[in-house]
Amino acid sequence: MKLYVNLFCHDIAQQLRFYQALLGLDEATHSRSPIYCALATSSFQFGFHAPTAYDLLNLSGRAPAVGASGDVTAYATFMLESAAAVSEATARVPALGGRVIKGPYATYYGEWQAVLCDPEDHVFRLSTGELPPGVAAPALQLPR
Repeated sequence: MKLYVNLFCHDIAQQLRFYQALLGLDEATHSRSPIYCALATSSFQFGFHAPTAYDLLNLSGRAPAVGASGDVTAYATFMLESAAAVSEATARVPALGGRVIKGPYATYYGEWQAVLCDPEDHVFRLSTGELPPGVAAPALQLPR
């Protein structure tokens, strides 16, 4: 199975450049069109739809107002190879036009993770299945 995840974006070229610079992924040039572009690996494709795709997908009633970003209803998590890779990529996000929301930090399930926004305010995470040396997973603390 191969997973494709797509974001609706105002500027698909800018989004492609942001994620390509952040993650070092290749463009799926065979998928490029005037309203779509994507990055790909052998197991997934991460794509960017222009606003006109709302109409093509019969979703025009769900499109946000021009210039507005929508509520967070889903997000991508990019699993990187190491805690150092998560920390290094997180440090590059502001220079690429994104924003750091949280992180990097140790999760209760033993991952090193950061929560971020891209230039169009889409939320995504960078994570890895290892913690930096000397960092322990905290206990899960649920709201009361």
